[in-house]
Amino acid sequence: MQNTVFASTLQFPLMTVRQATATDLPALMHLIHHVVPLMRQAGNFQWDEHYPNHDVFANDIAQNQLWVVYIDGLLAGVAAITEDQEPEYAQVGFDLSQRAIVTHRLAVDPAFRGQGVAAALLAQAEQIALEQGIAFLRIDTNSENQITQKLFPKMGYRYAGEITLSFRPGLNFLAYEKTL
Repeated sequence: MQNTVFASTLQFPLMTVRQATATDLPALMHLIHHVVPLMRQAGNFQWDEHYPNHDVFANDIAQNQLWVVYIDGLLAGVAAITEDQEPEYAQVGFDLSQRAIVTHRLAVDPAFRGQGVAAALLAQAEQIALEQGIAFLRIDTNSENQITQKLFPKMGYRYAGEITLSFRPGLNFLAYEKTL
């Protein structure tokens, strides 16, 4: 298990990026129960009381693909970093036969927004891709998520187009890709 620790300064708290373990599950569920209502208030219905859930995160942990960020000992963010590409990515011309690192279930506790948590998780995805010799990073977001639509281009992702996802009917998603 790899840990990335960012040095603490007077202005920035200690940030640790590491693979999640089962002991993180209670904090993860607390984070999700805190974030989902705020997403819904903002018109982003990507997640609800059923997804993501304990079993989804437990499965991510079992597959060694869930990463967490802690700041000063508190859970600040989470992301699943996988090679699991949604079949619907083909809608924007992604070649699904190409290996890609895909970031799923990216969430940041609102108390830690603006502190580089999501950027640290996306940097972890890039590090994994580099270590595995994978040239493509892919991600999608709900069309109502203005925060990620600003973040992804800043992190070097290019907008590829709009998709629908069969497991989230009625919602539109924006797909992004970064080539290393």
